[in-house]
Amino acid sequence: MAAMNTETLTANAYDEVNHYASMKPELTPTVTNLTMTAEMFEKLYLTPKTPRAGDNIRRFANPTPLGFVGSFVISAMTFSMVLMGWGGAEGFSALAGMFLFVGPLLLLLTLIFEFLLGNFFSMMVCGLFCVFWLSFGVLQFPTLDLAGAYSSTGSAAEGSASHAFNAVIALYLVVWGFALVTFTIFTLKTNIVFVGMFVTVTAGAWVMSGAYWKVSSGDYGSAHQLETAAGALFFVAGSLGWYITFVIMAAEMRLSTKLPVGDLSQYWARTDRDIAVVEAEA
Repeated sequence: MAAMNTETLTANAYDEVNHYASMKPELTPTVTNLTMTAEMFEKLYLTPKTPRAGDNIRRFANPTPLGFVGSFVISAMTFSMVLMGWGGAEGFSALAGMFLFVGPLLLLLTLIFEFLLGNFFSMMVCGLFCVFWLSFGVLQFPTLDLAGAYSSTGSAAEGSASHAFNAVIALYLVVWGFALVTFTIFTLKTNIVFVGMFVTVTAGAWVMSGAYWKVSSGDYGSAHQLETAAGALFFVAGSLGWYITFVIMAAEMRLSTKLPVGDLSQYWARTDRDIAVVEAEA
């Protein structure tokens, strides 16, 4: 009887071991709420971190570097090199595709997604440069014959050298310079690289405006020098844009290299609070 009980216990123990050995551990997914620091948020999206409804930041990819690829990495760099006459380059007609599709198309897509994410300043920046490349690109289409309207004979070559035509473009660039100054003020809440981009672009717009003023007065030598200087400024802006695009992509791709951007948000009051609370404290 005792032997039978021993055999029964042994069999039960053996069955229990086999039962647990056959069981596979189950992995249960859990949702972890990760809080992104204000500094990291500004570095990735180039806009201060503010309260927002929904979780679109977690649902959608970061669109900011896409707009910078279109506006600065490709468009601004190419535009600047043509202005400086590298390799004998001259004129912008061959860049019509860039003016209409590369910069504006990528910027428009970025603008839409920045809007969905609730990134106000990034959205404004993309919209600003989107319309700039479009409007300046339209001037380069010979089939539109815009310059011909400024010539008594209808000659586009004569109209493009006229005082009125160049004065109009110069005034347009002056206004753009003031718009860029406004944006530059708000970049002071982001980082030094972003500030440098807007400072050089603003200066470039005004210097290029000076080049058109010189053409309107017939001083082509000074116009060429100012055009080259504007190209150099845009080249610096494009280089900074290239750098910050790499920084954002490196962070998104979890590259171990940590590149500095000169964070300025630490010198300002916190922005990740509701605007009603900020107004009440003011």
